[in-house]
Amino acid sequence: MGSSEEYIHIVMLPFMGHGHLIPFLALAKQIHCQTGFKIAVANTPLNIQYIRSTLRQDPNPGIRLFELPFNSSDHGLPPNTENTENLTLDLIGKLFSSSVSLRTPFRNLLLDIIEKQGRPPVCVISDVFFGWAVDVADSVGTVNVTFSTGGAYGTVSYVSLWLNLPHRKTDSDEFNVPGFPERCKFHVSQLHSFLRNADGNDLWSRFMQPQISGSLKSFGWLCNTAEEIEPFGLDLLRKYIKFPVWPIGPLLPKPWLIKSSSSSSSDSLYRQHAGKEPGISPEKCLQWLDMHNHDSVLYISFGSQNTISASHMMELAIGLEKNGKPFIWVIRPPLGFNLKAEFKSEWLPQGFEDRMNRSNQGLLVKNWAPQLEILSHKSTGAFLSHCGWNSTMESLSQGVKIIGWPMAAEQAYNSKMLVEEMGVAVELTRGIQSSISSEGVKEVIEMVMDEEKKGGDMKRKAEEIAEHIRAAMKDEGNEKGSSIKALDDFVSAIKTRKQDQNVVS
Repeated sequence: MGSSEEYIHIVMLPFMGHGHLIPFLALAKQIHCQTGFKIAVANTPLNIQYIRSTLRQDPNPGIRLFELPFNSSDHGLPPNTENTENLTLDLIGKLFSSSVSLRTPFRNLLLDIIEKQGRPPVCVISDVFFGWAVDVADSVGTVNVTFSTGGAYGTVSYVSLWLNLPHRKTDSDEFNVPGFPERCKFHVSQLHSFLRNADGNDLWSRFMQPQISGSLKSFGWLCNTAEEIEPFGLDLLRKYIKFPVWPIGPLLPKPWLIKSSSSSSSDSLYRQHAGKEPGISPEKCLQWLDMHNHDSVLYISFGSQNTISASHMMELAIGLEKNGKPFIWVIRPPLGFNLKAEFKSEWLPQGFEDRMNRSNQGLLVKNWAPQLEILSHKSTGAFLSHCGWNSTMESLSQGVKIIGWPMAAEQAYNSKMLVEEMGVAVELTRGIQSSISSEGVKEVIEMVMDEEKKGGDMKRKAEEIAEHIRAAMKDEGNEKGSSIKALDDFVSAIKTRKQDQNVVS
């Protein structure tokens, strides 16, 4: 029998993408901090290397890392391709399909852990895209819990759309989705091309449908949201999947729950969550923000693996210059070019960057920026975003309203909720093949940044959600927020299930 010091209580298996690895690691830290449980995180070698680099900045002895053998070349992928970062869409499809190969090495890891400690872990927490983990956990005497790294509304949209393909059953561009009320019409333009073209027999359907169906056999689901900010989405999700859902998010570093007035404490906080080399130092970025008025700056970023077309980039730049509002733009090569390559001035209007630098209207950051530092600064007033869930929660935690430009995954459903249910966003456009004009860019920015009109109402609603997020994550003595209580309830549930076996140390 292994000692209590060696005992691994929970084994986590995130999907191979930074938008999944980061919240899984945040969840591991939260569970260890709240319970003292020892957590193992398993993934492919390069993803474990990435997680290890982030843990060096914020060491946690309660988290152990395990590599699962994986050779990307065996799956028609380029060498050393182990996550979605900087991949083209066809290669992302191959990466998803290849992830099923982790089943045997993951089961062998669990068996090795059980042999060493004399009993199985209390549970496995796996990504929604690893539906096979349910059977693997059961085969070794434990139970699987699915962790949805997105929000509730986006998750139930994604799950129901893939399992039911309702858009294939109508000739209309608008359609209803099982699990949603009649009023919540969806539109084909909100579907990624893979889903829009899916018929149940295509590559993506053959991956998504069995993996999501497998996850629906889990003991329960953890969801990266809070009861107060998504009551409607959580109600839909619970009714659809018909088993426990614990909203334990949003999983943000606690220091960021207070909006900053300057750059004073940014550096130490920055190191807590970075893991990447920024295209600009946090100090320089925040010094630039310090020069601008309260709520006057538009922050623009499309996430770690998205970009826009060259024509979109040109129209966006012209619209920004016409509008005249200050902005920070995280910029990378457009679609069709190597995202890791050097950015070329020809993708922007002639002399654009020089004019923005001289006038201090715009700060162009190549590749990656310290996003939380920017969003938490008093000068940041709005966020032009792809509406990925991590970015959405970072923005709303600071009371920053959103201009949506969803591109992939569940982003369009997040945007739909932000616009229709929360009232904290408007959409500029959607998708990578949509049309935008510089005049449209100018008008949308003016509307959102104008505190006297719709922008003011959006700001008030965003600040209310920021208060809800702070309340949900509160953990002071006997005073616990809803998300902290939800994590307690989750731990109680898995302990109760385990009580007829070994007592959890």
